[in-house]
Amino acid sequence: MSHKKVLIITYYWPPSGGSGVQRWVKFTKYLQRFGWEPVIYTPSNPERPAIDETLSADIPENVTVLTSQIWEPYSFYKKFVGLKKEEKLGAGLMKSGNESSLLQKISVWIRGNFFIPDARKFWIKPSVKFLVKYLRNTKNIKAIVSTGPPHSMHMIALGISEKTSIPWLADFRDPWTNIDFFEDLNLSSFARKKHHKLEKKVLERADSLVVVSPTMKTEFSEITQTPISVITNGYDRDDFIGNEYSPNRKFTLSHVGMMTPTRNPEILWEAIHELSNQNAEFKALFQLQLIGKVDTSIKQSVSKHSVESQVQFIEYVPHTEIVKYQKQSEALLLIVNNAPNANLILTGKFFEYLASERPIVCISPVKGDMSNILEETNSGVFISYSEKEKLKAHILKLFTDWKNGVISNQTNNAVKYSRESLTKRLAEELNKLSS
Repeated sequence: MSHKKVLIITYYWPPSGGSGVQRWVKFTKYLQRFGWEPVIYTPSNPERPAIDETLSADIPENVTVLTSQIWEPYSFYKKFVGLKKEEKLGAGLMKSGNESSLLQKISVWIRGNFFIPDARKFWIKPSVKFLVKYLRNTKNIKAIVSTGPPHSMHMIALGISEKTSIPWLADFRDPWTNIDFFEDLNLSSFARKKHHKLEKKVLERADSLVVVSPTMKTEFSEITQTPISVITNGYDRDDFIGNEYSPNRKFTLSHVGMMTPTRNPEILWEAIHELSNQNAEFKALFQLQLIGKVDTSIKQSVSKHSVESQVQFIEYVPHTEIVKYQKQSEALLLIVNNAPNANLILTGKFFEYLASERPIVCISPVKGDMSNILEETNSGVFISYSEKEKLKAHILKLFTDWKNGVISNQTNNAVKYSRESLTKRLAEELNKLSS
């Protein structure tokens, strides 16, 4: 069968690791089953927040990957804030612990006001030139997809759309001006207006939009009349084959993914501290695993509440190993950013939590898209940032059940969030776009 081709413009691609990579690697894995052949465009030398060679195994051998060099100002940034050349940068405004407060503030101000929409802006014009030439010499490209952040990927697609008639779908894995750290960029009025202007231009000029949560769709619908579809992140059933739960020597509560300053649940550290003081057995047998990059502020909070002995910090691990950690935990910790846009946040790891079938402890400032799916799938408990006693009671119940040999396997209605099902929906959107 002859496939239609779709050009996918993405900054994150293996060997880069992280959730931003997984979404489009998994779409690429399944797209050919639904009549579409992906062609990937990605930088050959990006600043990689993490390396994960295992993700390459999901990419079909016949997929074309186009690359070109990108120039980014991160070498200057690292020198400015005192980081070594080989040190990885965190996403958002995460600190590694080496940056001074003043230098960090200055660098954030420069970033927000001079690098619009982001530090990959210098790749926009060369990429438009490169891809327009490629498209004019290539047959059967029926659609273009840009995925962001970084939103410079959307600006590349915008430039192409102005020079070709190929329909364009813009995929938003996160909001643009409503992302949790937008207000922390210390933007001038000029910079703020420019961000909003570029966002609106992308939303208006794209032929179709895809977002990862219902609330994000509602918010974008107030800005544009462009058709918007919700295609959440998901889980790949293949990743969980052969991984089964067996009880640990200690009760293990695990958090997978980045811990940013807006994901610092003080009530959790207080709850662990107070339960440990009240229950010697809990103190001896409870452990919290934080798997992934952790902001300095989180480590400081752990130390402040004297729970270091019960918190284990595990640096980034390959995705294949993350699945094992999830399945081999007594419960999974899900923290929604304590930010104004909390109601629309649907992190990628949430859906893999569902597939792990372990009880989820969700700490969030408000109910929203995440809590709705949590309730729909009967997969865990929602606890607000102010409900410390509820959190303590629930953790203690899970701990007591485990100690008494009661295994809390969660069953849920999560089939529609499989990567294959979601890719089918994406293919349907591409079919509509190209018809």
